[in-house]
Amino acid sequence: MIDMEHKLPITKQCKILELSRSSIYYEPAPVSDKDRELIRLIDEIHLEEPYLGLRRIKIILKRKGYKVGRTHVSTLMRKMGIEAIYKKPRLSKPHPGHKVYPYLLRGFKITEANSVWCSDITYIPMARGFCYLVAIMDWASRKILSWRLSNTLDVSFCIEALEEAILKYGTPDIFNTDQGSQFTSDDFTDILKNNNIHISMDGKGRWRDNIFIERLWKTVKYEEVYIKAYESISHAKKELKKFFERYNTWRPHQGLAERTPDEVYYGTLPKIKDAV
Repeated sequence: MIDMEHKLPITKQCKILELSRSSIYYEPAPVSDKDRELIRLIDEIHLEEPYLGLRRIKIILKRKGYKVGRTHVSTLMRKMGIEAIYKKPRLSKPHPGHKVYPYLLRGFKITEANSVWCSDITYIPMARGFCYLVAIMDWASRKILSWRLSNTLDVSFCIEALEEAILKYGTPDIFNTDQGSQFTSDDFTDILKNNNIHISMDGKGRWRDNIFIERLWKTVKYEEVYIKAYESISHAKKELKKFFERYNTWRPHQGLAERTPDEVYYGTLPKIKDAV
């Protein structure tokens, strides 16, 4: 936990704990037990049917026995960061003033580590409130290169994850994301440009363009998040760290011929470029 009275600067404490600096000064509004239950159900519905909109989600909730109005469902979805939904949950909304880049992966065969990295943001429910998780994945191996938690959708936690991945693993040829404002911001794209990384972005509403990290979220939610009730971001970080270590080093993947992400990553890595 962050100690505001400790002689070690808060920025250094955040770095040691791998927490986003912006999240330290933000306290989310309390969420009632009933709303946490509804949010959990909405999140599960999105994982199974990511193209469903507000009206159909409300119908499904009603069929499950929850009497909740359209306005309240909309309010909960806004808290989750998925207010406007078409084709996929939009935790990261486009910014009208940011440049959007073309999708570069169509027809592109990705067989080597560090050819393509991808990233996305998802919502993480906790016992008292919620937070957001960003992860950076190597496309060919499914290896999680870095990740961060934050109480806010500020771009800083995405930048911290990106900088850590580059520091540890070098640079990819292509970096793919959705068109969210965090990923189209100059602060984020300038890092990619300065490292000579080609920028690729999903087509609008095409959640399948980033399919592997979308599948990751389903695995994280059903095998980790939903079976635990994190008491705090620090608790979530501790448990997710153990999960991602198992995911990378121990858990075989059917799509990787029953190999682990680490086995595929290091087995197909031509060279580590510019790594420290």
